[in-house]
Amino acid sequence: MALLKKINNKAQADKNSGFGTNANSYGGRFVNKNGTANIEKRGMHLLSRISWYHTMIDMPNWKFLFILFVFYILINFIFAILYYVIGIEHLNGIEQSQSPLTQFGQAYFFSAQTFTTVGYGHISPTGFLTSALSAAEALIGLLSFAIATGLFFGRFSKPTAFLKFSHNALISPYGSGKGLMIRLVPFKNTNFTDAKAKVTLGMSVEENGKMTNKFYSLDLELDRINALSLSWTLVHPINENSPLYNFTEEDFKKTQGEILVFITTFDDMFSNTVAARTSYTFDEIIYGAKFHNMYNRSKDSSKTILHLDQLNWFESTKI
Repeated sequence: MALLKKINNKAQADKNSGFGTNANSYGGRFVNKNGTANIEKRGMHLLSRISWYHTMIDMPNWKFLFILFVFYILINFIFAILYYVIGIEHLNGIEQSQSPLTQFGQAYFFSAQTFTTVGYGHISPTGFLTSALSAAEALIGLLSFAIATGLFFGRFSKPTAFLKFSHNALISPYGSGKGLMIRLVPFKNTNFTDAKAKVTLGMSVEENGKMTNKFYSLDLELDRINALSLSWTLVHPINENSPLYNFTEEDFKKTQGEILVFITTFDDMFSNTVAARTSYTFDEIIYGAKFHNMYNRSKDSSKTILHLDQLNWFESTKI
């Protein structure tokens, strides 16, 4: 109840946050740092609860390429085993006097040529089973490359909000008081317009003898800007209308809370609205600090230089 009393009674809790109110049913943070929901789904078979298309589109580039590479090696290895089991004598061009390992290797590369429909002609199938297997493999190869091409196109064409958020949120001097500050920046050569921000405070508090999740919308100095070209510092003034008005540095250290950040902006390259999310737990909020300015005028005064590596630069200050 002490924490509940700390929350400014002028602040009205949100009822449409999308998160449940029963704190005992929640574990960890509400939203991960990368913006994904901190939820593990169970109760259905893995193939039923996972969209493989979304999984392949969203995974990192190195993992996507690694999966394609491993799939290519394994599928050809399986077909090479099948050719070897049917009999190497049904593959014209492979000498029977060669060692079993060499014969298997040639069967593997024949499989790769068939799978990619290259067909150099050095080795050719004879007999019904071998011919039928090579025909089936060629079909599987065509379908596999069609799927891989679609996934490549989907990954390149997917509208993405290329925004980076600061590692920490800060409690900084603001006006005659203090404010919660979060910084973000576009980091690729994209043009964002009509950017909108929404920041929500989530906390688990004891109310009427049980733990309850409470969510509060945090008013921002600016919650919308016309163009997002430079860095944007979201500022929530901690005044008499803020739910954080009575919070001290010790309260932030002792309290389990989370700041949820939601950004939507229009990308004129994709002609589509893109979104980005992140969150900051109270132990990721630094009390008594302010961000360094991360852009400056060029030497010839013809351009503005945006230093992306200075996104997380801040210095301690008194509040």
